[in-house]
Amino acid sequence: MTTISEFHGVRVQVLDRDGPLLRDQASALDVIGNTFGTEVDVVAVPVERLDPAFAQLSSGVAGAIVQKFVNYRLRLVIVGPLTDTSGPVEDWVREANRGCELWFVADLAELEWRLSGART
Repeated sequence: MTTISEFHGVRVQVLDRDGPLLRDQASALDVIGNTFGTEVDVVAVPVERLDPAFAQLSSGVAGAIVQKFVNYRLRLVIVGPLTDTSGPVEDWVREANRGCELWFVADLAELEWRLSGART
């Protein structure tokens, strides 16, 4: 189940916490396929929907998933805290949040704030 919301003119597909894990390119394509015809620009995925390997950068899971979203010109937003954000993962999260393809936010209120253009 998903919900489509609009924040400051940006259509966001918000996935429910329950559902299949986002674990590889195929599962990313399933999520992306559900956006067709919805004019969605952003897909917000609760951290509970991520395979644990997502935060293990050496696994390559995150890179493969993010690349699929980039290829389809969809911004991926991870909602909620990753379990391990020390060292390289912390650096990656900080760097991703400076860009526009992948964001990590605490909750949907933070996503709405970021989409408002209020951040500097």
